[in-house]
Amino acid sequence: MMKKMKSAIAPFEAVGVVAAQSIGEPGTQMTMRTFHYAGVAEHVPTGLPRLIEIVDAKKEPKKPIIDIYLKKDYRSEAEAGKIARELSSVFVRDVADVEDDLASLTVDIIYSEKDGKALGVSFAALRKVLEEQSSKLKVGESTITLYPKKAKPKEGEKEKDVTARSVRKLANRIKDTIVKGVRGIHRAVVVKGDGEYFIRAAGFNITGASEHPAVDVKRIYTNNIKEIERVLGIEAARNSVLKETKDVMDMQKLYVDIRHIMLISDAMTYSGVVKSIGRHGLSGEKVGVLGRAAFEETVKHLINAASTAEDERLVGVTENIIVGQTVPVGTGKIRLVMSAKK
Repeated sequence: MMKKMKSAIAPFEAVGVVAAQSIGEPGTQMTMRTFHYAGVAEHVPTGLPRLIEIVDAKKEPKKPIIDIYLKKDYRSEAEAGKIARELSSVFVRDVADVEDDLASLTVDIIYSEKDGKALGVSFAALRKVLEEQSSKLKVGESTITLYPKKAKPKEGEKEKDVTARSVRKLANRIKDTIVKGVRGIHRAVVVKGDGEYFIRAAGFNITGASEHPAVDVKRIYTNNIKEIERVLGIEAARNSVLKETKDVMDMQKLYVDIRHIMLISDAMTYSGVVKSIGRHGLSGEKVGVLGRAAFEETVKHLINAASTAEDERLVGVTENIIVGQTVPVGTGKIRLVMSAKK
């Protein structure tokens, strides 16, 4: 109990400043180490670049990865390898050459038997996918010719002819048409974990991967925090910010108390969405005008405040430093009243 009492933080302690300092100082070490190891090829950004990605709440990491764990009956290496092949996305461009013939206004798809066998896509499977893209097609031995659909005319207009532009658009769409697997998951490999094999792949698509019957839905994880927020909610996103930041620190062998990182993850997610720490996020939403103006875009904040006659309540640290008052944290928050009675 005494240990618990001693570890409790003092009232009015500037926890935000302490947390910022506790993560900012090791961040300078991380900068040097990251550039020191610049020659090492790494699969995913680590160190300072990854930390910046996390606190900036980027829509998508530079190199997203997804870990897909499997149900009990599928955890052998052979089974995991089979499922990895089923999940990896294969596009038409991977198994065939797509050429647009602008003279005859058609699109030719030439199936590659070698690539098709390697990726597990038959000519029949390719044909089935292409039939959904165009109602009219001509099938050869290993070639399929597509005839683009005519655009539907608006009321009172004549039917429009097929143009070279529409043929080119169709060819590009065909190249990006998925034949097999889950869109957004590619280059899946089998990795040995703690007593089991699981799948690690580039990209992300929690919803798509969850639809496979062999996948353990409860244990899918991606380093894309925004994807976790979208699919699993804000609490899961908060835990993801915490885990990703902790992993960066641990990889650099820097010890930072978990409570400082918890404070940052709470601050980024308390409003119900993942917000960045910067002028477009937390710093740009400070209560005080002077607090916002002291950070970035000074003139913009002052003009906006003046145009709406905004009040400055002097509740933050920065505002009080600017006007030369005692900062309202720690002992500066305590007011003593002397009683006149004896």
